Amino acid sequence: MKLFFVLALFSSISALAQISYGGKSGPGKGTLSSTNERREKNATKARDAKNSKTARKTPSKDPNLAKYYINRKTSPRPNKIQPVKTKLPLKIPPGSRIALIGNLLLDAERRFGHLETLLHQHYPKHKLTIRNLAWPADEVDLMPRPDNFGDLDQHLHYFESDLIIASYGYNESFGGKEGLPGFRKRLDQFLTHLKTQAYNGKTAAQIILLSPTASENIAAVNAGDRNNENLALYTQALAEGAKKHSIGFCNVFNGTKTNITASKLNQRTIDGHQNNIHGHHQFANIAFKALFEKDPTALNEDLRQLVVDKATQFHYRYRPLNTFYYTGGRNKSYGYLDFLPAMRNFDLMVANRDTAIHKTVATGKLVNPDDSNLPKLDDVLLSRGANKFLSPADELKAFKIDPRFEVNCFASEEDFPEMACPIQMRWDKHGRLWVSTSVTYPHVYPGQKPCDKIIILEDTNQDGKADKCTTWADDLHIPLSFVLDGNGGVFCSEEPHLTHLTDTDGDGKMDHREIVFTGFGCEDSHHALHDFTWTPGGDLLFRESIFHNSQTETAYGPIRAKNSSWFLYHPSTKKLTAFGAYPNTNPWGVTFDPYGNHVASHPVFASTFHATNPDYPSQHPGARGMQAYSGVCGQDFVSHDFWPKEMQGGFIKVRYKPTNRVEFHHWNEEPAHFSEKYQFDLIFSTNLSFIPVDFRFGPRGAAYVCDWYNPVKGHAQYSLRDPRRDRKAGRIWRIIPKKAKLDSAPKIATASITELLDHLKSPHYRTRYWAKRELRSKTSKEILSPLLAWTKKQKIPLHLLESLWLHQAFDQPNLELLEKLIRSDNHLVAASAFGPLRFWAPKLPPSKSLNLLNYGISHPSQHVRREAVLCASYLVPSHSHRTDSSITPSSVVNTLAPILEQEADTHLAYAISTTLNSSALKPHWQDSQHASTITKALADFKKSNRLKPNTKNANEASFDAQKGLQTIEISCIPERLLFTKDKFTVKAGKPVRLHFSNPDVTEHNLLILDQGTSVQEIGEAANRMAADPEAAKKGFIPNDKRILHATKLLKKDTVQTLRFMAPKTPGDYPFLCSYPGHWTIMKGVMIVK
Repeated sequence: MKLFFVLALFSSISALAQISYGGKSGPGKGTLSSTNERREKNATKARDAKNSKTARKTPSKDPNLAKYYINRKTSPRPNKIQPVKTKLPLKIPPGSRIALIGNLLLDAERRFGHLETLLHQHYPKHKLTIRNLAWPADEVDLMPRPDNFGDLDQHLHYFESDLIIASYGYNESFGGKEGLPGFRKRLDQFLTHLKTQAYNGKTAAQIILLSPTASENIAAVNAGDRNNENLALYTQALAEGAKKHSIGFCNVFNGTKTNITASKLNQRTIDGHQNNIHGHHQFANIAFKALFEKDPTALNEDLRQLVVDKATQFHYRYRPLNTFYYTGGRNKSYGYLDFLPAMRNFDLMVANRDTAIHKTVATGKLVNPDDSNLPKLDDVLLSRGANKFLSPADELKAFKIDPRFEVNCFASEEDFPEMACPIQMRWDKHGRLWVSTSVTYPHVYPGQKPCDKIIILEDTNQDGKADKCTTWADDLHIPLSFVLDGNGGVFCSEEPHLTHLTDTDGDGKMDHREIVFTGFGCEDSHHALHDFTWTPGGDLLFRESIFHNSQTETAYGPIRAKNSSWFLYHPSTKKLTAFGAYPNTNPWGVTFDPYGNHVASHPVFASTFHATNPDYPSQHPGARGMQAYSGVCGQDFVSHDFWPKEMQGGFIKVRYKPTNRVEFHHWNEEPAHFSEKYQFDLIFSTNLSFIPVDFRFGPRGAAYVCDWYNPVKGHAQYSLRDPRRDRKAGRIWRIIPKKAKLDSAPKIATASITELLDHLKSPHYRTRYWAKRELRSKTSKEILSPLLAWTKKQKIPLHLLESLWLHQAFDQPNLELLEKLIRSDNHLVAASAFGPLRFWAPKLPPSKSLNLLNYGISHPSQHVRREAVLCASYLVPSHSHRTDSSITPSSVVNTLAPILEQEADTHLAYAISTTLNSSALKPHWQDSQHASTITKALADFKKSNRLKPNTKNANEASFDAQKGLQTIEISCIPERLLFTKDKFTVKAGKPVRLHFSNPDVTEHNLLILDQGTSVQEIGEAANRMAADPEAAKKGFIPNDKRILHATKLLKKDTVQTLRFMAPKTPGDYPFLCSYPGHWTIMKGVMIVK
């Protein structure tokens, strides 16, 4: 069998080759085309201050701060020592330092504090010091951490631990009976090491090992039936390991297995596994009794609140946000002064709370912490300028607006101070605009508390301007994204958590927070969980991006992802699925087209990337040959008929880099995907403090732009603690066509079920979205009968597709409808119908699922084949998608095999490759009869996507034939804003052939400068070009004679070859990327000898 990969690469990302000869070449000698030299006549020149120097003196670095830096490379490690025995009942000496390690069971202790409070109450005069080093989903030998983050040994040593209480076994238990021998070996190695380390510098630590708690059955989640048999086996293995190593063991499994099925009123978990506050209190009481062989005393609530406060401050120190700028690859410029003074102060705050705890427990009277000993945080480096701050009225004047449209300020900080730093917008069923804001960003510093908001804006008189603002929540932690749940609540991103926020008493203000999952990555706080939206099928979709390590515990097993992933959360079953893991950066913005295709920014056609993840920590390949952009923050499709006819069916999106604008794109069908094509700008801002971060159409068809207005833009370019980061401004702009008569808002809140179902026939995506959200707030009993009756009346395939998605949302498989739509004459409808099959397979006969899969695999449309092959990765269980499907993996592989014989463009080939490399399928074809065919097909795909220069023409071949030709290969490190070389050497006066390739999603170029040329001057000149709408066409290459050679601005997965004679004068010749903002990091030196 043979796989034909027809790589339909877009013309804009075909490989490039250029040649320049002798002496100086490049912009200074007119090598840019006349098109690139065109400038918009009335373009205002605005200086992007991000890379201009200030006159401020560089602050000194206090060398005493270095001791607060805990990192894998340099922090000290403990010495080996003879172990000590740990006996129960436990006796803890005065002054002991106790460390909690392990998984979610003890990670939750920092939020609840019951066990630590009981320990203090048991030893009121011992002045115990307790630190929580637990991490969700940790296993005895699997503890993923941020880059260069100190490991467990280093943190236990820094804390000088005397006693270690460890919780393991839950996540390991999903290895089942067959995994027990391996677990015993892993546990033995872990305990052998742990008990022989002198963490306190003097003696080995006492060690207590806790079993997992039992799972329980709750509505729609039979976690107790699913998990407890294996948990019992692993509890026994833990007990045996503890006995072998002479350490203490507490069996909390048996004590929590008393009632396996719980009603909503008495359940102790939120999802069948994760303890709620009552379940954690129960666990703490059982653990205490096992430790000391006596019942605990009544809990002192004031003391518990102190314990939680102390644990929270320690958490900010132990697991700070933005660790990639603390211990990771971007800590060089600002990390020392950004983080280490804060770490010092957090250590002091934690110690102050220890003192308050000791006094409170000793006296029985509440003693509040005294933080008067905190020194002022050291000054940070302010080496770069900030952009100009304008009032809302003046910012509006700085907009270049397409003359067909009018723009007004819907809301700003001048109207409502609560509007400071808006991030995301969502419309509710009453036509009110909910906005998340964050003044905490980029992270919490000592003495601060998260104080971010969700506010509700209303335009009560319908004049196009908000006149009422209500604060719904005011203690959030960087709410990068959120969605309304349809029942008055909100699912929200609060690093490292996914939270569910509710207003339980109906007073219009959030008063309850439930952590749905925790353990998501925080290495770069603007890359944490974002792009929250409801899929057409009723799942909560969200994602994270580059640098992150996420691991979270679910009732179905741990879910892990490294360096980016998407996630789906199904609220009724509490199931989390991870998919589409590949490296991406700044990928904000998400919507769906009428056929349910997932539209994003990185990549644009995201439906192709829906294969479940490969084995952790592997990732799928990058988006080579496919549109994928960094710096886009939101998009929505145009459908209201009062918008220009030529815009219908396309979409508007906002972009914050390299220039700040609101764009319109066409949405074009291709053989196996859809592509976007830029048409024009609705708004282009000449004030670079305009930072559009979200875009939405409102209920009446007006468009709204969320503006994180800030003179300081950038993570790597500025100190995270830069005091010039604005925390007061925020605007929302409203765009409508001139003289437009807006539509009436759809009736959602007071609509009947039949009226809501009829909204599913609306041409407007947002109307359908709001209607489905409202319908999902009903019960299955209320919905199913009207839905079936409504479905029978529908003839249009798109309307039937909406019904199929609603059946999916309510976990009600409709096999007749599913098969009808998969076999639809409309290939786009047929493709989309495979979405529900991904999740319905456990409820369908295996033969039926395989027959439908086979039909899709052999379909003439690549769209249908793409969705069918992606569906296959969901039909069998994997580490990223837990399913009870009875379909055998071998039958799925056999069904997929024929697709390798068919034509496949880049998107279909990618879907095939990622599906076959998913953890669900890869182990099952590697030893099958198809192994050699699949291996060859995947190798062909990888080879066909490799970056390589174009075939040489005669002039290039002649140049390359010269004696002494020197070949230089230089590329970009994806997501890092770095060249693969920061210097290279050539011989004076000799021919040079330089291959420059860009595998990164962000565009890059390479400019070689004359000897002695200031990189800063060229970089600043390039940044000034960002205010010119035509600058991208010029490649952001300034018109400067000191630029000797320059590539074009290369898109992802393109190559350009420069051919030139090396300068005759030896010396250092700088090179840089002049894409705005890159040159401060992306630079190097060509050394001529």
